[in-house]
Amino acid sequence: MENSTEVTEFLLAGLTDDPGLRLPLFMIFFLVYLSTLLGNLGMTGLILLDSHLHTPMYFFLSNLSLVDFGYSSAVTPKVMTGLLSEDKMISYNACALQFFFFVGFITAESFLLASMAYDRYAAVCKPLHYTTIMTTSKCVCLNTACYVCGFLNSAIHTGNIFSLSFCRSNLVDHFFCDAPPLLALSCTDSYVSEMVIFLVVGFNALFAILIILVSYLFIFITILRMQSSEGRQKAFSTCASHLTAVSIFYGTVIFMYLQPSSSHSMGSDKMASVFYTMVIPMLNPLVYSLRNKEVKSAFKKAVWKAKSSVGFLF
Repeated sequence: MENSTEVTEFLLAGLTDDPGLRLPLFMIFFLVYLSTLLGNLGMTGLILLDSHLHTPMYFFLSNLSLVDFGYSSAVTPKVMTGLLSEDKMISYNACALQFFFFVGFITAESFLLASMAYDRYAAVCKPLHYTTIMTTSKCVCLNTACYVCGFLNSAIHTGNIFSLSFCRSNLVDHFFCDAPPLLALSCTDSYVSEMVIFLVVGFNALFAILIILVSYLFIFITILRMQSSEGRQKAFSTCASHLTAVSIFYGTVIFMYLQPSSSHSMGSDKMASVFYTMVIPMLNPLVYSLRNKEVKSAFKKAVWKAKSSVGFLF
């Protein structure tokens, strides 16, 4: 194969070659994906239906849930199909499409996390001006910018990767189409492509992390000035949960993409990828939302209404 246009399909190596592990892994990923679907789509629906949750914070949470569901869905169904049927082939165009949506959604998530940090800064540090700072139009603009930046970034990376020539092999040493294993298949010099990935991912990550760190710096300063120890403890707990999730998300992304391809270990890359493509989207509804009293109250109301409707029908 002399150039990328001659490649018609790729073979995904998958997670394991052990036949005895395929069914257990399929069941685990099925339960994880089902939890991701119910948790994220359920959270989005709950926020849409309950008027008490029509605030900037929950607006961003609903979009975070959609993004989590989006990039998990770009990867997990194909992984489960490969485990169940042993069909690990993926067409060239499907590979490019999977890569495009995965990168688009995961980049949008990084900017949504930064927008949420800014929203929390406005709520904690500027409570009297919160409604004038986080207006509906500003929230919509921030949210739109997250998606635009995410898929613009995705278009750059997709064009960058799939303009390379693949002539060494069509075996992708991963369970989905990602940049490091695809770069390893290139028979042309991938230095420029690696630098594009390093610079673009580095700029996006540093920009989002800077917003998060600055926002939380002011939040922590404000919290330390609080007179109420109970309020201070509650605020610290909320910040700790958010910052833990942010650290895990950015830690895995930096580990995956901000290092040269020569230093990549596919085994460790696969473990990190499982974590941020499947586990984090499942956990985010719990970390960001289900610990919240307002969300719990809205969920109880929704369950009560559902029971009432079922009782009325029967």
